[in-house]
Amino acid sequence: MDFGISEEQEQLKNSAREFLAGECPTTFVRKVMASEDGAAPELYTQIAKLGWNGLIIPEKFGGAGLAMLDMAVLLEEQGYAAMPGPFLFSSVLAASALKEFGTDDLRQQWLPALAEGKAIGTVAIAEEDDGIEPASISTRSGNRGGEIVISGRKMFVPYANVADFIIVAARFGDAPDDVTFFAVDSKSAGVNIGMLKSLDLTRRVCSVELKDVRVKSSSELQGGSDAFRRLIDIGSVAVAADSLGGAQRALEMAVEYSKVREQFGKPIGSFQALKHAAAEIVSELEPARSLLWYAAYALDAEPKQAPRAAAMAKARLSEVYSRTTDRAVLMHGGIGFTWEHDIHLWFKRSRFDESYFGSPPYHRERVAQLGGY
Repeated sequence: MDFGISEEQEQLKNSAREFLAGECPTTFVRKVMASEDGAAPELYTQIAKLGWNGLIIPEKFGGAGLAMLDMAVLLEEQGYAAMPGPFLFSSVLAASALKEFGTDDLRQQWLPALAEGKAIGTVAIAEEDDGIEPASISTRSGNRGGEIVISGRKMFVPYANVADFIIVAARFGDAPDDVTFFAVDSKSAGVNIGMLKSLDLTRRVCSVELKDVRVKSSSELQGGSDAFRRLIDIGSVAVAADSLGGAQRALEMAVEYSKVREQFGKPIGSFQALKHAAAEIVSELEPARSLLWYAAYALDAEPKQAPRAAAMAKARLSEVYSRTTDRAVLMHGGIGFTWEHDIHLWFKRSRFDESYFGSPPYHRERVAQLGGY
């Protein structure tokens, strides 16, 4: 039985590593962090030419039609490089929502543009209480004169400031599971977008206020609460993949520094305490990698197992990423505590990944519930 990724996936991984090393060094990441929108349009144009934007979009809509495991391999490399921009939220989350639950009109309207890199999408789920359960959604939708009217306020919406459309979770009834998604043009009347401050400047998040926003009935995605939970699973695996790559990069940076920094006439990496710290990180990363690969595979091949596998991967990788960056900062010593040092790009990103799409305690509880405990 082969527990590794395929030769083609290894090639994708290696080519992505090489491309991002050249086009997305930390100097570029910091440049994007200092920009107003944080969207990295020049990089986004380049990756569109590589076909990354359409990786999981069906071929009939101009994509490559590959699986989530292929995307997870790519997202791992993006996390390794701390790649800024809306890719994860547009080419994974918004694309998956439309691909799996969109009407024919919505798919024709947006998927080819997403695949070509000519459009950007995002998803709006969390609200003031930051919950990601259907019952936590208070944004309302209703039928008025043959159109759907949506009102509510969304928080922490990634890259809404540059998105062409937003997949909005809204309530249509009073039962806990009475939720659905709508594809809302970001330029629609009544949509107000505000930038929010966040710790991780490799990403941008916004508030999105919807005041009697009117959309066509064909803008409603199918699936209801099932689609809602499916998107949480996809998002959990995507963020876990980013976390794996980031944790690997933080470990490598810490080990490399410990080889060149000397104290008492010898490299600090020769000290037992630092050896143990690095060994503990490795011992956590390798099992977590297996969790991620299985969860990504299950999203396409094992739908009954996918929710629990996604929750396990998100819970574990979120914790591993945060602990790895904590240790990496400490292994750098005093210089690691200066905000100008590059290790903080991954330290801050790990905090975003830990909370986005559910905290580790939330997903551990989900694992227990899905397992019947």
